[in-house]
Amino acid sequence: MAEAIRFVLTNLPAFLFVIAVAAAFMTGGEEPLPNRLLRWLLLLPVGVASLWAGLFHVFFPEIAAQSIGWQVSPFQFEIGVADLSIGVVAVLAFWRSLPFQAAAALYTALFFAGVAVGHVREAIDAHDFAPNNFGLLLLITVVQAVLLPALVVWAGRHRVRG
Repeated sequence: MAEAIRFVLTNLPAFLFVIAVAAAFMTGGEEPLPNRLLRWLLLLPVGVASLWAGLFHVFFPEIAAQSIGWQVSPFQFEIGVADLSIGVVAVLAFWRSLPFQAAAALYTALFFAGVAVGHVREAIDAHDFAPNNFGLLLLITVVQAVLLPALVVWAGRHRVRG
């Protein structure tokens, strides 16, 4: 049981991504699919996962650094505060308007793109293939960096036509 919990927590962003997509398809009503997808992705894999990452970077920097294959650094506090900030804004975006969600999504996409480049560079330059540097987390980060702006555009077009 402990190993299963560890697996889920280690891969939390991926699990939250799958749950968000499922929730978007299962919830319905009048809201168009791209809007539901955007809201749920902001809430779970962006919001909750960023809060989770931020808490670890700020309060448990040794654990966070080890999972990435890095040494503890004073910059972890800064990235932790950035993660916490993204998390709070993304969670709030779930209940806000499309323009608010768009701002949160576009900032997050830019941040995630930069994070992905940094992790790929570390894999190439330092041969760091730790799970949270060059694994499933990197894949989810890249997918979200591409998907969030696409959903903003899709939701905006659907809103204009609808």
